[in-house]
Amino acid sequence: MKQIRKINKLSIIIPVYYNEENLYPLYDSLNEVVFQHITYDYEVLLINDGSKDKSWEIIEDLSVKDPHIRGINLSRNFGSHAAILCGLSNSSGDCAVVKAADLQEPTELILQMVNEWEYGNNVVLATRDGRDENLSTTLFANLYYSIVKKFALPSMPKSGFDVYLVDKKVIDVLDKLDERNSALTCQILWSGFKTKEIGYLRQARTAGKSRWTLHKKIRLVMDTLFSFSSVPITIVSTVGIISFIGALIWAVIEVVLKLMNIINVEGWTTLFIFNLGSFGITMLTLGILGEYLWRTFDASRNRPPYIIEDKTNNKNLTEEKTEAFNNVSDL
Repeated sequence: MKQIRKINKLSIIIPVYYNEENLYPLYDSLNEVVFQHITYDYEVLLINDGSKDKSWEIIEDLSVKDPHIRGINLSRNFGSHAAILCGLSNSSGDCAVVKAADLQEPTELILQMVNEWEYGNNVVLATRDGRDENLSTTLFANLYYSIVKKFALPSMPKSGFDVYLVDKKVIDVLDKLDERNSALTCQILWSGFKTKEIGYLRQARTAGKSRWTLHKKIRLVMDTLFSFSSVPITIVSTVGIISFIGALIWAVIEVVLKLMNIINVEGWTTLFIFNLGSFGITMLTLGILGEYLWRTFDASRNRPPYIIEDKTNNKNLTEEKTEAFNNVSDL
């Protein structure tokens, strides 16, 4: 297949959250595998998502050593999806690659994804062919992506994805969506742009500690289902219908047995169990409806998905090139 476009500038977006042990090795890997082998311009946006370790100090140091690196420090932890959106919104490349800072994905994927972009794909997903991780992490990931694929987005890759490339036009769409409490990866799939998948083996973490807690995992599942599926409200309707039919059948049976003098309709224990079950169903229904209501309220407040507290002071490369050109002209 013939290439239909050439890249002029690449943006690499890396959310950072307690990654002080990984940042220098990450830069070395990018420099060795990517920067030394490309002829086009590039920028690396390191988004510090409220880390309280030395991540921001290291980002500032890297931005001094390499003017291609731009650091953005968020005022607090807004979550990886908000940090990625911040990076995408502040990027200036023809396309942007989103990569994790934990070195669990091969850096070579960046060049492979750029190559697929040059062949006309607006979205390139790096999907996992396997995971060299512990059993609990693997099981949760497989379960999550299975649920999303079955109930929300059939286009979701079976093994999911965290690393991906998006075209500038896709970034513009993500900016306009302006959704709260949602999954950025699912928004990309929902947008429906021309997509290509490439596989890789996800490696075990070699440095640092994962901050991907059980609470955050459950929150991601809820955000995905409430944002991209009607399953939660369908559950409420189904439980309500089953409860009504069950109560009606139970009542008919009780009346028939009473008329046949088989039982005396007292049943305090039965009544208590029935009331307890009904109360549980009612609270489940209110909880699901409350999730929808809270999301509507949160969106209506129109709060920004992230707040930038600080940026690195290195000049924009375009300004540096212009200044250098002017100095040469004056000579």
